[in-house]
Amino acid sequence: MTGNILQFTLMLLAAILMVCSAISDLRWREISNGLNGLIAILAIPFWLAAGWSLWPDVTWTMGAALIVFAFFMLLFVLNAMGGGDVKNVFAVMLWVPLPLVMPALTVMALTGAAVSGAMLVWLIVKRPEHKPEVPYGIAIAAAGLWALHQQYLNQFQSIASS
Repeated sequence: MTGNILQFTLMLLAAILMVCSAISDLRWREISNGLNGLIAILAIPFWLAAGWSLWPDVTWTMGAALIVFAFFMLLFVLNAMGGGDVKNVFAVMLWVPLPLVMPALTVMALTGAAVSGAMLVWLIVKRPEHKPEVPYGIAIAAAGLWALHQQYLNQFQSIASS
């Protein structure tokens, strides 16, 4: 039972940090290294509390997170993504089990499209003098929160598996 309490507490803390990263990106277009580092580091005790095995659970999750990181790093090199977003997506993906990686990326893409659409409307209405940056941390946090919900808080998951 204490493992479940620790697991839930770590999930709650990760969710709060993901929301903080989204708010930070929205307000200042910056996600601090400390915030990203904390999200990433807290994944380790979470894996232990959740009972993830080193092979294949942790290994595959880290591999998937590194592949997503590499893709986002390419976007950073192409000047299509900020560095904080790249680190943030890696940290958040450490919380996403392998079966949920592609659905989480889909949630991220759809949320990113919605945020980009909202930014476009804002551009048309406000006509700012400088080119605005899309706060993609919102989409990254949405994907992370969705994955946490699906894996651990979805009460219908147990019905579907029986």
